[in-house]
Amino acid sequence: MLDVQARAALTGPLERAAAGLDRPGVTPNRLTAAGVVLGLAGAGCAATGWWAAAAVLWLLSRLADGLDGPLARRRGADGAGGFLDITADFLVYGAFVVGVAVGVGGSALPFLVVLLAYYVNGTAFLAFSSIAERAGRREVEDDRLSRGRSLNFLGGLTEGTETIAVHTLWCLLPGIAHTVAWVWAGAVGVTAVHRVVTGYRRLR
Repeated sequence: MLDVQARAALTGPLERAAAGLDRPGVTPNRLTAAGVVLGLAGAGCAATGWWAAAAVLWLLSRLADGLDGPLARRRGADGAGGFLDITADFLVYGAFVVGVAVGVGGSALPFLVVLLAYYVNGTAFLAFSSIAERAGRREVEDDRLSRGRSLNFLGGLTEGTETIAVHTLWCLLPGIAHTVAWVWAGAVGVTAVHRVVTGYRRLR
């Protein structure tokens, strides 16, 4: 829901930072890999209850994820990098949910529902992107969502910006993590339904 505004605000700073990182030893894929390492380390810290460290590592992971795209565009983006990037995102998102679930203890059910919602949501937008691309169609609700990305992108109530905020909130307020997880699972579920319905209608 907030990705268009966030991208508008952050595109300039991220592109300038990518320009500063544009050195022979720094590649987009290495930034993606760094994001994975930082994200998995953050998930590990969450699992052990080191919440401050988990929040910092999570945000650094997302910063690396935000920089690999602008650097790739400076170097000439390729499909392999985009594939690696989206795969890394799903790995880090899922691992962090598991880490938080372990760290807060108690019932894992709300976090399992979050993972289920992620699964359906991700399947819907990845399948839409693949089929739309194969059909030679650039079908999006708002082209600003797909601009600069490797995929056709359907927006929704929950996007990357909201995901970053909620995962950070878990670290800042672990005492209410279960409640946040239930609310978040519902919001992601609404987005999944919206993407399934919208994607089906646009591909007919």
